[in-house]
Amino acid sequence: MTTVHEPATATDPVTTAADLSVWPASTTEAPHGDLAVGGVPLPEIADRFGTPVYVLDEAEVRDRCRTYRDAFPDAEVLYAAKAFLCRAMAHWVDEEGFGLDVCSAGELELAVTTGFPPKRIVLHGNAKSPHDLDTALRLGVGIVIDSPSEIARLAAAVGPDGHQKVMVRVVPGISAGGHEKIRTGTDDQKFGLSITDGYAAHAITRILDQPQLELTGLHCHLGSQITSVTPYLVAVRRMVGLMSRLHRQHGLILPEIDLGGGHAIAYRPGEPALDLTMLARKVRTELTAACSAAGIPVPRLVIEPGRAIAGPAGIAVYRVLSVKHNGGNVFVAVDGGMSDNPRPALYGVRYAPRLIGRHSTAGTARATVVGRHCEAGDILAADVDLPADVRPGDLLAIPVAGAYHLSMASGYNLVGRPPVVAVRDGQARLLVRRESLEDIRRRDVGL
Repeated sequence: MTTVHEPATATDPVTTAADLSVWPASTTEAPHGDLAVGGVPLPEIADRFGTPVYVLDEAEVRDRCRTYRDAFPDAEVLYAAKAFLCRAMAHWVDEEGFGLDVCSAGELELAVTTGFPPKRIVLHGNAKSPHDLDTALRLGVGIVIDSPSEIARLAAAVGPDGHQKVMVRVVPGISAGGHEKIRTGTDDQKFGLSITDGYAAHAITRILDQPQLELTGLHCHLGSQITSVTPYLVAVRRMVGLMSRLHRQHGLILPEIDLGGGHAIAYRPGEPALDLTMLARKVRTELTAACSAAGIPVPRLVIEPGRAIAGPAGIAVYRVLSVKHNGGNVFVAVDGGMSDNPRPALYGVRYAPRLIGRHSTAGTARATVVGRHCEAGDILAADVDLPADVRPGDLLAIPVAGAYHLSMASGYNLVGRPPVVAVRDGQARLLVRRESLEDIRRRDVGL
């Protein structure tokens, strides 16, 4: 395994009250303390739709899609639906020319019933259920094989006269990512087939013995929140090395190479993000050079951004329920928490919440924003600067809340998941309604 060291960063970036660098580009500030996104004041959204509420800037999503298309004009770009998916999001990325990668029959069915073209969808997953595979085969989407057992299952399901395009997810033996729980390029985690120990090559040989399965390329995903270009370049070299061996042994020319996603974004001002322009340029150069040295054609590049598209386009808005001083600590409790954002508890992610809806002339004080759930770990933002006069009834907005919030939300304490509201050109519209107590009761059918 190779550990790719990324640049050292400050543990607590310096921020100012007026720093909007991690907010959507459409964000504007009014003198009385209001913030507007997409031309819509956030307090107005809180009043109209209640709190907690997710706000998604449609223009920011589309602009980020176009940034990827400009940086990777010759690549196929798939939006990673696991970051956040709803019918509108599927429609937006489809209109911007993206494909889609999904991880379940649920994500797949939602996208297809929205009108997303199945031929531009790929199914991932380390443990695909029979229903997942049956749905993928029925709808005619691409499939990424993640384990040897899927080969026989797919071949049998397709039948001797059928045809299915597949890729193989390989593990290049690279440790990269922002937290050990989101590093997926090493041999000691659940995803993919190792290049190092030969399991990937063995699986590919088995696929080639199944004429109804067409191997179109190699896939990898190194992890998430990767700030350096270097891990991707190492992955290119190792995957091209495997392609070269397959060419020598089987005469095989694979037309695609998929580097996954994991592109880091800044959650707080001053934090590093992956340089997309540099990534595109260096990956293209590395891929061309590696293939030239190996004597094989340059395959088409595929990438899969998710967080980098949805994350910075989203804001979570909460209402303060209580302010408590305990043992020298200030706890600001809000009406949401780990049920709508489990990431601080899972990965120690840090955010930069901001008071909205009124202008405070008080100085700042160090506080911890906590949720309403019965867990000591229900913390949304630890040790952040807020106005010293923050009080119950105030509104707090947390930027960079568009990815892995609603998609990972739970039913803990039966509080119901928040709604999603899209903003654009001064208009706000509901995309996903709030989960009500009636929704929860309807699922409880036994007594």
